[in-house]
Amino acid sequence: MAITTSKLEAKSRTSSGKGPARRTRMEGLVPGVVYGKGLEKPFSIALDGKALRAAINTPKKLNTVLGLVVDGKEHTVMLKDYQMEPMTKELLHADFIAVKENEQVKVKIPLVLVGKAIGVLEGGILSQMRRELEVWALPGAIPLNIEVDVSPLKIATALHINDIKLPTGITVKAHTNFTIAVVTAPEIEKVAEPVAAAPGAVPAAGAAGAAGAAPAAGAPAAAGAAGDKKAEPAKAPAKK
Repeated sequence: MAITTSKLEAKSRTSSGKGPARRTRMEGLVPGVVYGKGLEKPFSIALDGKALRAAINTPKKLNTVLGLVVDGKEHTVMLKDYQMEPMTKELLHADFIAVKENEQVKVKIPLVLVGKAIGVLEGGILSQMRRELEVWALPGAIPLNIEVDVSPLKIATALHINDIKLPTGITVKAHTNFTIAVVTAPEIEKVAEPVAAAPGAVPAAGAAGAAGAAPAAGAPAAAGAAGDKKAEPAKAPAKK
């Protein structure tokens, strides 16, 4: 399958390290490196950051195959990694891997859930546990995404990597059978029921306060009950 690429211009750099990389950034360019099979050795480049963003601004994003032209010579590459300034989002460095049309490359593909799970129709909740899958694919056959049919999922069942059908030419080399999606039963909210008081039980303190119940006959008056009456001042002792 022929590889469709986005073109990207760059120029070679003869030196590497923090000092030359800093000078490259001062020139308004992004320092980078190209490595991979088929190359005699890795080589350093400098390229325009805006041009790089535009080249990978495709539906495949980082999985876009690029035709990197360096000093008139074209290399088929993919953007493998990059560094970005956290505050300004300015590109600081870019790593490219050289790829060949007939050799698989390791990439991460988004997983898209399709269909209506049986468990969801029964009231369950569908949760996607994994958003992407690391696979090996030929550069010209890298899919935009991998669709996963969740229709057979019932409540309390899960879908794993080994359960899905991969597109032709896609290989998974993971040893762990990761969970992709699961349907769980909905949580039932419990409402507390009021407890009836037993016959003859003493009401809780303050329970009859709002009712204004009169005190029992012969019971001493509560503190402050006679507060309306002014207390007589104590008599001063008689002078001898």
